[in-house]
Amino acid sequence: MSKLKQFLEGGKFAVTGEIGPPKGVDIERCLNDAEKLRNKVAAINVTDLQSAVMRIGSMAVCAKLVERGLEPVYQLTCRDRNRLALQSDLLSAWALGIRNVLCLTGDHPVMGDHPEAKPVYDLDSVQLLKVASTLNGGIDMSGHELEGAPDFFLGAIVTPAADPLEPQVIKMEKKIEAGAKFFQTQAIYEPEKFEEFVNQTKRFNIPIMAGVVVLKSATMARYMNMNVAGINVPDNIITEMEQTKKEDRKKKSVEIAARIIHHVKPMCQGIHLMPLGWDELVPQIIQEAELG
Repeated sequence: MSKLKQFLEGGKFAVTGEIGPPKGVDIERCLNDAEKLRNKVAAINVTDLQSAVMRIGSMAVCAKLVERGLEPVYQLTCRDRNRLALQSDLLSAWALGIRNVLCLTGDHPVMGDHPEAKPVYDLDSVQLLKVASTLNGGIDMSGHELEGAPDFFLGAIVTPAADPLEPQVIKMEKKIEAGAKFFQTQAIYEPEKFEEFVNQTKRFNIPIMAGVVVLKSATMARYMNMNVAGINVPDNIITEMEQTKKEDRKKKSVEIAARIIHHVKPMCQGIHLMPLGWDELVPQIIQEAELG
């Protein structure tokens, strides 16, 4: 059984981390980053061509984590696959020992390094959740019986700071109806907005893991504010980063992440840490945020 499922369904506060596969076949650094999270997180997300940038596949890296005794969360996007490939990849993932799946729509190719690539989007994230749930029930999307069914612990994402918030709440409910058993959120920098979101969605009674992105610089903060829908880094945090010497930025990043976690922890069932390459900071964040 999925350890993440045991945590969240058993009412135990869960922490997950995240790694990004490399652009190439040398995955040692990626696997070493995952090793830094051993015994510190319940599971490790593996991104699926994040930001529409061509990389080695999430499934391959997830399988390597399974071999090492680490529990992955397989991120699966609709961008690059039709319904045949999505179902086939889900069955393949189960056969490789992968038990957790996060269903995503996926960033459009124009955002990535192959902007001329043709997007597929045969399904959206809600439909993908429904398909994965159907496979769990022993049949495929066309109603054909499977020779052995998976039993995935299915997750989805939500954006608590979206403005307006109501469309996110409506879509969240649809995802739950389609089979989502837990949610990981987009990056949170404004705990008061997260509290508003929690108050509006507590009726769903489903585990929510608050997403915390490790902030690297004021430039990164401004970029997210301009280009990532539903994320707003407040001016006071940007000023903190601007006034921090370059050699002290990692320390400040840990401080900011831990502060946000302290604020949101009482309102959620878990924390999803997204270090974006600064994986060595995760143990420090966990310690300072008193998550261990």
